[in-house]
Amino acid sequence: MKKKSRSKEIAEKTIFASFQILKEAGGEMRGSEVVEKLRERLTFDEYENFRYEKTGYIRWESILHFFTIDCMKAGYMRKQSGMWILTEEGEEAMKLGAEKLLSTATKKYREWDALNKQSKESDLSQDIDIDDTEEISQKQEALLSQYESSALDGIREFVNRKNPYEFQDLVAELLKAMGYHIALVAPKGRDGGIDIIAYTDPLGVNSPRIIVQVKHRPENNVNSDEIQKLSGTMKRNSDVGIFVTSGDFSSPAKQEATSAYKHIELIDFSRFVKLWIEYYPRMSDEQKNMLPLHPVYFLGSKE
Repeated sequence: MKKKSRSKEIAEKTIFASFQILKEAGGEMRGSEVVEKLRERLTFDEYENFRYEKTGYIRWESILHFFTIDCMKAGYMRKQSGMWILTEEGEEAMKLGAEKLLSTATKKYREWDALNKQSKESDLSQDIDIDDTEEISQKQEALLSQYESSALDGIREFVNRKNPYEFQDLVAELLKAMGYHIALVAPKGRDGGIDIIAYTDPLGVNSPRIIVQVKHRPENNVNSDEIQKLSGTMKRNSDVGIFVTSGDFSSPAKQEATSAYKHIELIDFSRFVKLWIEYYPRMSDEQKNMLPLHPVYFLGSKE
């Protein structure tokens, strides 16, 4: 019987523990937070904690990212804007145990790879060991996933250091770049639940009037009561509400916005960053300097 590689052993325990963490969190969590919780939950030896010289990444973290690709192709998990999402199929696969879960995901990845007629020479899901030669870098999607996660963490840290009024100004500048005309940015003090008022035309003649509530709470979810309060500030029938947070929205808050009689759009941190990136080319240098980005291009896939 062929001896199992160290990389597979590491992958089995980190992937399964990641699924457990995601399940406990209600099915989704930022990838960086999953990694932090793995550090707390699992014990890693010197081999597993080895840092690759070229990339600077820790071996067990790279192996984890490497094999999440198999899990995504198997339909066990999804990644979206830095969030890791456990699917129903992934939760069901947990019943197989750590070893069988990974081997099944790897099998499904190979089937997907064959279906898409990719080169078998590039298939690193075979039972190889990811050692000091850094073969993991050959699986570009895994490495790119790590870079994207690191980049998003850097942006998050930059935004988190801003005070609530600076974040409010960021939101206003984003709306300007999107083509809206800002009529009000609330000064310091009580704002009556309205932080920004925007229109689709310079004079505010045309509907709708856009009422914006901004909360700079990176570590806390916006609850449903706050969505209701925003709805209460929308006095005109044609008003549209936008709630922007540097954190996330609770499930009841999302449900409240969806079922509300009036149109309320939710923008969490991930969506805010997506929009900032999308409209970044339209911004002035002054606007860009408020949250400066530097694009890096990688060879894409044919998917």
